[in-house]
Parts: sequence; structure tokens; C-alpha cells
Amino acid sequence: MKPTLLMVPRLPDALVARLRESYVLLGPMEHSTPDALPAGAEAAEALLTMGSLSTNAALIEALPKLRLICCYGTGVEGVDRAHAKARGIALGNAGEANASSVAEFAMGLVLATARQIPQADRFVRADRWKGNSVERMPAVPGLAGRRLGIYGLGAIGNRIARRAEAFEMEIGYHNRSRRGDVPYLYHGSLLDLAEWADILVVSARASAENRHAINAAVLKALGPRGHLVNISRGIAVDEDALCTALETGAIAGAGIDVYENEPHVSDRLKALDNAVLTPHIAAASQSAQAAQQEVMFGNLQAFFAGKPLLSSVPL
Repeated sequence: MKPTLLMVPRLPDALVARLRESYVLLGPMEHSTPDALPAGAEAAEALLTMGSLSTNAALIEALPKLRLICCYGTGVEGVDRAHAKARGIALGNAGEANASSVAEFAMGLVLATARQIPQADRFVRADRWKGNSVERMPAVPGLAGRRLGIYGLGAIGNRIARRAEAFEMEIGYHNRSRRGDVPYLYHGSLLDLAEWADILVVSARASAENRHAINAAVLKALGPRGHLVNISRGIAVDEDALCTALETGAIAGAGIDVYENEPHVSDRLKALDNAVLTPHIAAASQSAQAAQQEVMFGNLQAFFAGKPLLSSVPL
């Protein structure tokens, strides 16, 4: 008998075809609630989902044979981990599979907001480039010699730091604890990091503990020449406070790939010329997607073979 899997979001076609060779695959679901469960879901031993979707106690309880929750990607913020632990359910994610892709995209947003690349594109398209003047648009600070603050120096944050070094930037970070294996300047609080930084990148793992960690006080500390880049999760940033900071010039700009209420993006954000907005695509490179699919498939194969997961999340 093939084990039964329940797929909440629509996963990539190549992965779906591969899964169907070894498993009974149900789904996708219209939304991640018990009333959307397909016929036969009571037999599901593994739930395939994403961290941005809710896997709450009600959904877990509606699946009596569930033994594994497997997230496509690194985030697990939507999973009721305490309830999963109480049920003895294992939790897996993609580990570092997309870290390089997200790090390079983060640097793209750093360049886009700090060097005003989208504004320059609009400037040209609007036929505003006139004459032979050296000063076509107002000059902005470059990246060399500027301070990049990284909130969360994990797999992604560390890769961002290494890429920023190539741009001759100073690197500082804030973590739950100081790392002894990196040469970067440690700051004991997020507020201290924001006061020090010219550009603040959010790469902390999403959790209830860091909801709205980037608040009005942190943005004020970042200052009127500062830029914020978020490639973590939308809940890490107080979106109303960010809009106010951008509208009033409390910070200079922002590059945002993730939002509080995805896929909804507030009209306030969309109206801002000093915000670069992308649709949660930092991990959407071919290499990262292939790696994430390999880890999800590998986690399932290991689990049903009674072996340790390739990438497990402690509960």
C-alpha cells in the first residue's frame, strides 16, 4: 500500500508527478481548513504545505493518521508546533535549499532601493532624460563603505553578508546570540543595529516572537538616509509603521518581497515611489526550486523508510 499524502497548496508539476509514483496524493486544497479537506483525507499520513499557510490545531486534529508535516520552503510559521509536538508529529522544511537564491535577491533589492534603479527606469520611460547634463537624476550614496545591518544571521543572512562584502560594505548583525564563527560586528539589540546601519535587511525566521520586530522605533533609528529590505516574512515588519516612515521621509526607501497579508499589498505601499515591491519571489530561481523539491521528496522518502529527515525542525 502506498502512503497517503495531502497537498495543501498546488506544488510544482514536476514534483507532483514524482510524488504520484510513490504515494497516493490528495489535493490541492482551496484553503487550509478542515472544511476544505478532500475525500480520503482521513488516511493522510503526511501533510505537504507552506509556512505561510495555516496548519492549526483544528486541521491537525481533522487528520487522525497524520505523522509528518512537510513544508515546501524554509518557513514553518503557520504550523501549530506545540500541537504537532503533542501529537508526536514530525516537522520538516527545505533547510538551506533556497538560501543562495534568497540572498542574491536580497542584494538585488538592496541595489534597487539604495541606487534607485526602478525610479531610473521610470525616469527614462517617461522621457524625462533631457540634454547632455552630467546630473540626470539626483545623486545617491553608493554601497561601498556603507553599513549593512542584517537581522538574522542564519543560512540566508550569512550569505547576504558574504555578498555584501564584495560590495565593500561594513557588515553588522543582530541575532538571538553572538556568533563566534563570523567577523561581523554584533549588536545586542535590533534597535542598536538599526541606529548603526545605513541599510537594514530582515532575514530572521518568521515566528510569533518577532512579529512587528521592525516597528516605528526601529524605523526611526534607521533614519532618513536609511533603507529597509525584507525577504523574511511580512509579519516581521509593522506595515503601517513602514508606510508612515516612507511617506514622511523617516527612512529613504525600502525593498519589500513579503507582506503581512499576502497576496494583498496595501494601497499605501503601492502608492509610494520610494518602495520597491516584488511578489514574494526571492526563492523563485530554478536552482532553488529544484533544490526545495529534492529536499521535500527526500524528507518523505526518509520518513517512510524510518530514517532521519533530511531537514527537520525541532518542536
